[in-house]
Amino acid sequence: MARVERQRRDAYTGAMTPGSFPILFITATRIGDAVLSSGLIRKLLSEIPSAKFTIVAGPVAAPLFLDVPHLDQIIVFEKAKDGRHWFRLWRQVRKRHWGLVVDLRGSAISGFLKRDRRAVFKRPPTPVHKVVEAARVLQIEDHPPAPYLFTSPETEQTAAELTAGEGPILALAPSANWVGKTWPIERFAQTAIQLLGDEGPLAGARLMVLGGPEDAQATQSLRNVVPKSRFIDLVGKVDLLTAHACLKHARLFIGNDSGLMHIAAAAGVPTVGLFGPSDESLYGPWGADTRVVRGPRDFATIAAVDPGFQQALCHMMDLPVDTVVSTARDLLAKTTGTR
Repeated sequence: MARVERQRRDAYTGAMTPGSFPILFITATRIGDAVLSSGLIRKLLSEIPSAKFTIVAGPVAAPLFLDVPHLDQIIVFEKAKDGRHWFRLWRQVRKRHWGLVVDLRGSAISGFLKRDRRAVFKRPPTPVHKVVEAARVLQIEDHPPAPYLFTSPETEQTAAELTAGEGPILALAPSANWVGKTWPIERFAQTAIQLLGDEGPLAGARLMVLGGPEDAQATQSLRNVVPKSRFIDLVGKVDLLTAHACLKHARLFIGNDSGLMHIAAAAGVPTVGLFGPSDESLYGPWGADTRVVRGPRDFATIAAVDPGFQQALCHMMDLPVDTVVSTARDLLAKTTGTR
């Protein structure tokens, strides 16, 4: 086994040379996809201590990598209508000789760069979970690295201050990038009331709500679930890495299928992901302490109703509060003493 792992490592590191080992790491545009592939960076760092990273990511995902050790540069990759975004990227990176180019977008750019090795995404014949799919690029799909986000001591200190207080924390992320994936906000409120009430498993706990600035109006109703002293409002107030660090202090996370759900799972908090018009076999939260819940319809049934997912329909209406609360209770019971 050790020999096989060594051979696989050599396949993407090439012959090691003294000094730094420059790696060009091209990752996703979306936050969730970027998080699901983030474990590759940690894996490469453990295998190549001299690695120096240039990370290419979309505008919303790029901040996830600000605290990566041995970071040379983050290149924000914005698509252009004329398709010239790849040419612009090539001009930014062409002068350097790369030890390794990891391209999770499956482009042809590595063929036009000076590099010793390259690992380029190829779409699998049979769809697999995105964590496994990313690991396959480095030929380590048998032991796919779990998503992992690096955070600086300063980020962790800020998070500790924001979450300071007595009692465990229930974290909610009621937003999503499309109305079809968004569970009604009033059901989040009802779930929180049952979990935090006198008879609930988190009786007396605090409530932390996360989301972007655009979510502030929709989450106002959650303020009334607990007293002000037990409410932690992070909606539109923290960056992604600080949100990740804050989630490390939570006892449980509940949220729609979204980037924040994957950030929570990467933080190690027990995570309940709410699914409807997305495929949990590909995008489910990763980790032993995660759960997926959906209503009576599976993904294929919903896709048949809205094939292009272009309709302004909420496909989450058939997910009842009782199902979410029951799953949350079970996960809390099974993770007692682990956090």
